[in-house]
Amino acid sequence: MRLPHVADYKIFIGDSRDSFLKTGKVGETQMKNKLLKRGIEPIIAVVILVAITLVIAIGVIGWIMGWWGTFGATESLQFYPDSYIDTSGKLYLHIKNAGSASAVIYKVEVSGIGTATQASVINVQGNIVTGAKAEVTVAPGAEGTVEFDIELLSGSPVAGANYLVKIYTRAGNVYSVTVQAKQRV
Repeated sequence: MRLPHVADYKIFIGDSRDSFLKTGKVGETQMKNKLLKRGIEPIIAVVILVAITLVIAIGVIGWIMGWWGTFGATESLQFYPDSYIDTSGKLYLHIKNAGSASAVIYKVEVSGIGTATQASVINVQGNIVTGAKAEVTVAPGAEGTVEFDIELLSGSPVAGANYLVKIYTRAGNVYSVTVQAKQRV
């Protein structure tokens, strides 16, 4: 009787080992079948899964942080408390774009008063450009005061009253700001 070699024990999994113990030897076809059914080692599977997870995580973080260009860039408009509307219907918004993409304001509404028809830029730091009608483009990092002419639909603003202003951007964002009406000087 042949003594088993140490290498013979490495391939014994499940039934192959039982077969050896019963018969004293392992058939060649039985060994080949067992090797084909084994699949990949668990440690290799773990390494592959960790690598795939890392690649996906780096892709998602890169997209969120904007590392892959402007695809992940966002606008973030901030409106300062010195914004106001005067009694003649001129709205003054002190704006800053703290985002990484240009913000294009295409519509401004003052609740109960009307909608902006024209815009002009006052006191600008950075790049704020006015376009057709009341369209304003605010570059990333730009800050300034924009004057909007409001088409008065239902009377003039009353000094001391607060008004809700909605600012609509091309990116689909709607910003709401409360401004106080001041007597025109």
